[in-house]
Amino acid sequence: MESSRLLIRRRIYLVVTLMLLLMAGQAMSADVSYSPPAGQNGSAAIPMDDSAFVAWAKGYENYDVGTDVDSAWQTPEYALGPAVGTSFDIVSLGRGGRITLIFDALIENGEGWDFAVFENSFNDYSLELAYVEVSSNGVDFVRFDSISLTTDPVGGYGSVDATLINGLAGKYRQGFGTPFDLSDLSAHPDVLSGAVDLSQITYVRIVDIIGDGSCFDTEGNIIYDPYPTVNSAGFDLDAVGISNGAPYPAGSYIEGQAPEPPEQEGRAGFGGSGGCFVRNLF
Repeated sequence: MESSRLLIRRRIYLVVTLMLLLMAGQAMSADVSYSPPAGQNGSAAIPMDDSAFVAWAKGYENYDVGTDVDSAWQTPEYALGPAVGTSFDIVSLGRGGRITLIFDALIENGEGWDFAVFENSFNDYSLELAYVEVSSNGVDFVRFDSISLTTDPVGGYGSVDATLINGLAGKYRQGFGTPFDLSDLSAHPDVLSGAVDLSQITYVRIVDIIGDGSCFDTEGNIIYDPYPTVNSAGFDLDAVGISNGAPYPAGSYIEGQAPEPPEQEGRAGFGGSGGCFVRNLF
């Protein structure tokens, strides 16, 4: 009888402990808040007509389209030149697809944000996300660190809270770009080794994130975004523009300088840069 009571007590203790740990994890996540949607107080979203833009992508290479994209959305030339801010003048990457944009002008590492990536979301919550990488030679790329604290899967027409996302393209609705600062890459091993020269960046690669739970952020958190989507699945790229160090919007939460996320054991296995499980796209 005594052993049975002891077993019950241990089980109760275990259940209570697990509940407390879960509540603590939720509380930590709730305390972390990144830049909110465009137009809201504190947003770091960059309008496509911002006077800071000095150049836009002039060419592309390695458009590796993923799955579930109709041919009507497979025109990579639509990603060149200034952002248009519509739902149609875009190129879809497809699930797990990617494209590399090429610039005539150097993307210089200035004091503020250096370039911005535009997607075509029609509202502030249907956010299709992508990793962003840069290169100085078109061969060696380094990826910006990212954080995603969306805890549950998101359906094909579901919503993503922008304040739980950092360091990923696609945070903002069409017409507003997600800014990136080359300084955030200064401690990356490939930058320190000289494989990537931050003073000579002319390539930006956009890599779609599959929102089914197979992709991870830098901390090893699963990245969820709308899944499944069809016909124009994946990240829909409008444009990438260069500012070379423009200031962030007044009063904004600067991307990459939000409160530290909860410490979690990394499980991505991609050299600390996050990634997806390798899969066949076709």
